[in-house]
Amino acid sequence: MQAVDLRDIELMEVESALDPSRRVRVAFPISSATGTAASASVYFELEPGAHVGVHTDSAEEFLIVLEGTGEGLVGDETARVEAGQIVVVPAMVRHDMTNVGEGPLRVLGTFAGSTVVATFEEPVAPDGPQVFVIGGPMPIVLPLAAAPA
Repeated sequence: MQAVDLRDIELMEVESALDPSRRVRVAFPISSATGTAASASVYFELEPGAHVGVHTDSAEEFLIVLEGTGEGLVGDETARVEAGQIVVVPAMVRHDMTNVGEGPLRVLGTFAGSTVVATFEEPVAPDGPQVFVIGGPMPIVLPLAAAPA
């Protein structure tokens, strides 16, 4: 049985050199890299004022707000979201999440695919990576210009 305790996962800190409000602690605890065939997950935490960064994912995603208050962007729509709510993000639709609350925002996302390609509109650093593959056999990050057409 594959079971993940969100309190014990190791989070990677990602901060943008180009946008100081783009900072997130994130992990991908379930994916094809851990043995799943048709699903993956992301867990992330944002401090007040921080956001993930506008991006698209190759698979549909459900974002489950576990704690805090955020503002979700999906396509051209924005809405306030709070603990207990789920945001549906269709595949290849631009989206972002910003913490607009007083405390931490904690979100669990599930993907309808075990390997997911995430493409960010802005790199995290000049000439930095914009394309990330979640669940690949090894970590893959590429600047957008280097991504295969």
